[in-house]
Amino acid sequence: MSKKIVESEYYREQEATRVRILSEALPYIQKFSGRTIVVKYGGAAMKDGTLKEYVIRDIVFLASVGVNPVVVHGGGPEINTWLTKLNIEPQFKDGLRVTDAPTMDVVEMVLVGRVNKELVSMINRAGGSAVGICGKDGNLVKARSVDQENVGFVGEVTNVDISLVDALVKSGYVPIISSVAADNEGQAHNINADTFAGEIAAALGAEKLILLTDTPGILKDYHDHSTLLYKLTIQEARDLIDDGIVSGGMIPKVNCCVRSLAQGIKAAHIIDGRIPHALLLEIFTDDGIGSMIVP
Repeated sequence: MSKKIVESEYYREQEATRVRILSEALPYIQKFSGRTIVVKYGGAAMKDGTLKEYVIRDIVFLASVGVNPVVVHGGGPEINTWLTKLNIEPQFKDGLRVTDAPTMDVVEMVLVGRVNKELVSMINRAGGSAVGICGKDGNLVKARSVDQENVGFVGEVTNVDISLVDALVKSGYVPIISSVAADNEGQAHNINADTFAGEIAAALGAEKLILLTDTPGILKDYHDHSTLLYKLTIQEARDLIDDGIVSGGMIPKVNCCVRSLAQGIKAAHIIDGRIPHALLLEIFTDDGIGSMIVP
């Protein structure tokens, strides 16, 4: 058999696989078309250039098949880089970044000015139409201080006015939102991006909230990836926290999922952003790849 025939069969096989995958995705595309999916973007998927490209392509793909993606991002590692460049030592207390006035200036500049606009630019280059905003724009999010004496300008969400995001989505734009918001006096606050995404998802009545993380999802045994819990209810998630199975940095993630589910979103997902095309695998396949929490 000539090499040419073997090659052409290989390409046909590749194309057949591609068509089969698209065909399998069709019911999901039909189900989620016109629905809003809030993606919290962070972790390794934000630091690794190749993974970043995959996430951007996934977001543009979602928008292209009629899903309305809304992206919320943090940017911890980049903030640390810039604080170090400016000789300000990054400090943390109970998992929260201690945010004094000089640190807050850097946080706002990095998140709103650099990280946000880079993501906007990448989505536009990949064929999407993105607009970058933060919690201050259109009074999207109002903040108040969590514990000013100990951690400075670290905030929590007190109010969400979704009008601006709604208007952008209806006009066909992908909103890219950085997790900075102001209090009633106009003072900027740094807000945990998971929490921020959960509140946005709840206010939008989103179909799904998806948190891209650096773990496979919720594990029964932290050291054993085969103990991944694919689907659990709000009550089961709460029990895992009470029993100490969900601990450390996973607690605020699970809590934020539970809160947004309690406020009416249909499903919340914690998935591994280190897997290429994690978003599409979770949304458009039967098994998914991470943990899904449902009401």
